[in-house]
Amino acid sequence: MSAAKNTELSELDKKLINLLQDGFPLTPRPFLTVAEQLNSTQVGSEEDIVTEAEIIQHIQALLDEGILSRFGPMYQAERMGGGLTLAAMKVAEEDYERVTEQINTFSQVAHNYRREHELNMWFVLATESPEEIEDCIEEMETVTGYHVFNMPKEEEFYVGLKFAL
Repeated sequence: MSAAKNTELSELDKKLINLLQDGFPLTPRPFLTVAEQLNSTQVGSEEDIVTEAEIIQHIQALLDEGILSRFGPMYQAERMGGGLTLAAMKVAEEDYERVTEQINTFSQVAHNYRREHELNMWFVLATESPEEIEDCIEEMETVTGYHVFNMPKEEEFYVGLKFAL
């Protein structure tokens, strides 16, 4: 995981991030729709008009710079027949980088993050079926040499967390 560089966000970047936190348009040309939405709120000259290509470039730059960690849909894996669980590991500091790299090679890892806790590595596993969760965890334990704590969701809460910029 790379840290974001000390990059100043442009006004367009801030507006784009704020807009996209409310959803992504399901249209034949969604980036054009986003550009049109942003342009409708712009007050200024024609130089302030943003194009579809610029929206794509800005999103890619935000990803490349580590300001956005991902850009894509959020699925409810269980409703689609898949498995989903929160997992954690207690990794020795001297092994942390190696284990991070190993865990991140698994395509089932949705995201992986460090915590200041005895269980210092946390990640979400999303699999094509619920049965695959245990298989994936066993393979991770074999590869890393560390125990993986499986903490399946018991109840879901919708928080609707947004960060206004």
